[in-house]
Amino acid sequence: MTLVKKNQDLMPTLFNELLEWNNWSKGLFAEATAMPKMNVTESDEDFQVEFCVPGLKKEDLNLYIDANNNLVVEVLQKKEQKEESKECETKRHYLRREFSTMQFKQLLAIPSNVKKEQIVAKVEHGVLLITLPKVTEEEKKALTMPIQVA
Repeated sequence: MTLVKKNQDLMPTLFNELLEWNNWSKGLFAEATAMPKMNVTESDEDFQVEFCVPGLKKEDLNLYIDANNNLVVEVLQKKEQKEESKECETKRHYLRREFSTMQFKQLLAIPSNVKKEQIVAKVEHGVLLITLPKVTEEEKKALTMPIQVA
C-alpha cells in the first residue's frame, strides 16, 4: 500500500504544488537574501575556498570554527541597514529596489587532515579566499606514536 498526499482543493493545480514545494511560498515576500557563489579547490598542499562577496569588507564577515569542527562563514551586518541609514539622511525613498541584501551563514566541514591553527582568509576585489593548509606526510608520521607491547 502506498501513502498518497490528499489534496483538499476542489480544483488542484500544479501551481498549488509549486507554491508548497520546499516552503517556497513562505519566502516569497520575505526579506531577500543571497547565498554567494562558492568555489572549492584542492592541491597537495591545501584546500582553497572562494566566496563571491562583492561590496563586502573583512569587517563585514565573521569566520570561526564551531564546536562540531565546521568552518562557519557569515555576514555580521546586512548591507541593507547601511543603505537605509543613507536613505534617512537624504530624505529619499525607493520607488524601485533591485539590489539584494547579502545575509548568509555557510557551514563547511573541515577535513581531518587540515591544520586548523593555520587557516588564513582574505578579502580582495569582492572575493573571500580561505586557505586551509593540509598536514604533510612528515607531520602525519610525527603525530603517530608506536606503542610497545609488553
